[in-house]
Amino acid sequence: MITSDTVREAVETCADALRPRLGDDWTAPVPGLDFTVSSVVAHASISTLWYALDMWAGGEDSARFELSVAADASPEALLAGLTQAGMACAGSLASAPSDLRGFHPYGSPDLSGFAAMACAELLIHTDDALRGLGARLAPPRSLAAAVLARLFPWHQPDADPWQTLLWAHGRPSDLDRPDPGTWRWHPAPLSEWSGSAP
Repeated sequence: MITSDTVREAVETCADALRPRLGDDWTAPVPGLDFTVSSVVAHASISTLWYALDMWAGGEDSARFELSVAADASPEALLAGLTQAGMACAGSLASAPSDLRGFHPYGSPDLSGFAAMACAELLIHTDDALRGLGARLAPPRSLAAAVLARLFPWHQPDADPWQTLLWAHGRPSDLDRPDPGTWRWHPAPLSEWSGSAP
């Protein structure tokens, strides 16, 4: 079961990976994406903050917030923002009633759906940022497996769930598989999954 503690683990994993790279050039582009290292970290922060808000939406996109993170901030400030956004999302999850359903275009997530999406945003975009800096993320196997099983229940993890999670998001991976093309999460409760890929 993915919970607020799983999100905290993802935050710590990403922060630990990015912290040694604070002295690198965060204006570098991310290969294959229209992001720089700075802007992809800012994007992950905004997305995670949105989940902290959207879980309270009751299934409708009714709020009119304007969230922004300064992508031209220093690497130190961007890492602080990523950590704060992730922990705010984890705190929102921890305080929510267990039957809460929120808003997402892919379906009305329950708490585990929001937690898994937050983890995916943090992990995948941290790997994007590290690719821009000539490195890769290596999260705990159990964390990657939990996120994969919750958001992509139709994908088998093969020998390496992290590589499968990267592949499922259309990112460079070690898997010898055709590109999945467009991808979509299943953030609604797993009990509502049809049993086949969307």
